[in-house]
Amino acid sequence: MNIAENLHDIKSSFFNPDCLLIAVSKTKPIADLLEAYEAGVRDFGENKVQEIQAKEPEMPDDTRWHMIGHLQRNKVKYIAPFIHLIHSVDSFKLLSEINKQGEKIDRKISVLLQIHIAEEESKFGFDIAELEEMLNSDEFKKLSHVNIKGLMGMATLTTNQDQIRKEFKGLKTLFEEIKKRDLPDFMQLEELSMGMSSDYRVAQEEGSTMVRIGSSIFGARNYN
Repeated sequence: MNIAENLHDIKSSFFNPDCLLIAVSKTKPIADLLEAYEAGVRDFGENKVQEIQAKEPEMPDDTRWHMIGHLQRNKVKYIAPFIHLIHSVDSFKLLSEINKQGEKIDRKISVLLQIHIAEEESKFGFDIAELEEMLNSDEFKKLSHVNIKGLMGMATLTTNQDQIRKEFKGLKTLFEEIKKRDLPDFMQLEELSMGMSSDYRVAQEEGSTMVRIGSSIFGARNYN
């Protein structure tokens, strides 16, 4: 498994060369992350707080950490000082906790709002009604230590490319609609995080600015 060659092949196949590649390094050893770093990667995605905590001191200082997995409120404090971007904000309660932890350390924490676009019930994220309720609430407008950079979504796990494309297209439409609103200063929508190893090209064709790619870079994961 040559990580540098895999990265080159993936970047060469990008529909949008300006799309940010986030190397999803969950379960992978530091040696693999350093190999990707040497090949030019600076953005790494993890889905467990304890794994980010363990890896962060072992990597160069200019590594940018992305929390891409479901985040429990009681664990926000452990990553608040250094996390570059939290992709998986799926409730106002979680957003409020991130704001609270940011306020404690006087740091504005950048986040994406995760939108539920898949057919699977197991996927997390706001539905449209929940999102509307939050955006219109007075409590939301009082947030002071978050920067909402955009939206994130995960398509249904299926081989049906038409369905995947429809879900990504719907998220892009929502993204553009929200951008037209009179938004608080802390909500500057610039990023659309969608697409993984199996569907990143379709995601880019539908407007993704960030793709989260793991197995195509590092190989299959060992969860034992």
